[in-house]
Amino acid sequence: MTAINRRLVLSSRPVGAPKPCNFRLETSNIPQITDGEILLRSVYLSLDPYMRGRMSDAKSYAEPIAIGDTMVGGTVCQVTESKHNDFAIGEWVLAFTGWQDYGVSNGEGLIKLGLNPEHPSYALGVMGMPGFTAYMGLLDIGQPKAGETVVVAAATGAVGSMVGQIAKIKGCRVVGIAGGKEKCRFAVDTLGFDACIDHKANDLVEQLANACSDGIDIYFENVGGKVFDAVMPLLNTSARIPLCGLISQYNATSLPEGPDRLSLLMGQLLVKRIKMQGFIIFDDYGHRYSEFAQQMMTWLSEGKITYREHLVEGLENAPESFIGLLEGKNFGKLVVQTNQPV
Repeated sequence: MTAINRRLVLSSRPVGAPKPCNFRLETSNIPQITDGEILLRSVYLSLDPYMRGRMSDAKSYAEPIAIGDTMVGGTVCQVTESKHNDFAIGEWVLAFTGWQDYGVSNGEGLIKLGLNPEHPSYALGVMGMPGFTAYMGLLDIGQPKAGETVVVAAATGAVGSMVGQIAKIKGCRVVGIAGGKEKCRFAVDTLGFDACIDHKANDLVEQLANACSDGIDIYFENVGGKVFDAVMPLLNTSARIPLCGLISQYNATSLPEGPDRLSLLMGQLLVKRIKMQGFIIFDDYGHRYSEFAQQMMTWLSEGKITYREHLVEGLENAPESFIGLLEGKNFGKLVVQTNQPV
């Protein structure tokens, strides 16, 4: 255990893609706690695309990170000191202490993981925000029916991999879109997708059309850009589009070049009676987390869900890993091990 608190702060707002200079590693004394508080030491840190939006000062669903503030993020921590009756030293919790070694909490919003969880980092992935996002987005907004065709972008990522597998459990035909042959093979051979298309292929449009000969009933949107352009003509009447993210646009500094396609999209939504709905998982569905957790735990125990984690060692490597995440360099749920458990 260290005698200092390391933290990565936002040193400047990125223009376009984030760069290492947008982050700064600082050290300080370990925070002191008062009555009713607990000291948390992070062991795992989740890196997720939404963090890019929080680095900008544009108006959004959450306040931007202030210059000089610690980067935000979900964490799995151990309690190292407690002056709170409900938390004991050594307990594991799911928290939101951000990109740093230590955080102080009054217990509000923490989710207990027990004294000896088998896979504590799973709380940041399959059992956490990404899995919950896939579950509610697909089942509540997508409302899949057996025999329908589901297409999911970023198909081997933390959310997309869960979307596809849940859709298969519900009896759907699943087509993934991912970056590279290795990821596409993994989607089909390991995750059980019916097909997976490499978005880097020159003939993406033709391959997707061939894989979706009966059209697309549900498109789970994580990416936007050229992938959505390929999907849009294939959408069936009464198709549903859970809008989870637009990672291809997060580093954009201007609107995409080319003709304005907004009227085309609006026309498709109207004529085909398509439902397209954005959602913020804990804002919209936080009250249903226990429902998700119980079902996902059952699927995992029954071997119906495969989960892949991309683990990076060291808090100091978080900026480089996050930059790579936005470029699609991760393979599976990206997690940083900030410290060794005690």
